Amino acid sequence: MSAAQDMEPIDGAIDINELMDILPHRYPMLMVDRLVEIKPGVSAVGIKNVTINEPFFPGHFPEKPVMPGVLLIESMAQTAAAFVSKTENLPRDGHIVLFMSIDKARFRRPVVPGDQLRIEVSIAQARPPVWKFAGRVVVDGAVAADAQYAAMLIDAKDA
Repeated sequence: MSAAQDMEPIDGAIDINELMDILPHRYPMLMVDRLVEIKPGVSAVGIKNVTINEPFFPGHFPEKPVMPGVLLIESMAQTAAAFVSKTENLPRDGHIVLFMSIDKARFRRPVVPGDQLRIEVSIAQARPPVWKFAGRVVVDGAVAADAQYAAMLIDAKDA
């Protein structure tokens, strides 16, 4: 077991203010409200409360609002980015995290206004500046989406 895995979980780990310090995303693209659990070097859990006020619902779809699957993937990516940034003390200024790949994405149930996303991410492989993750979004105990994905930390001027 690694030293990181020996560390105690961090409960109530990251609120919205710290998330906005870590992530460059802002409304309407900030897809996680807080991280409620972090196990350094292992996993994290984020929360996103989905409301009818989300800017995508009027067009997706007017008669039956459904959160786009790509935004469920984005919520997993943002949760992972905040988790790794917090636990690995990554540089925040002048750096961004970009997707490298998304594999085995599955969408299992629609996400609708009023749902609360429990965004569960775990590190599958860490070779900085590249990380691979497994993620899933759970609503009311049922998996709404899951995927494997990789991301890389780069200097923003190289993007």
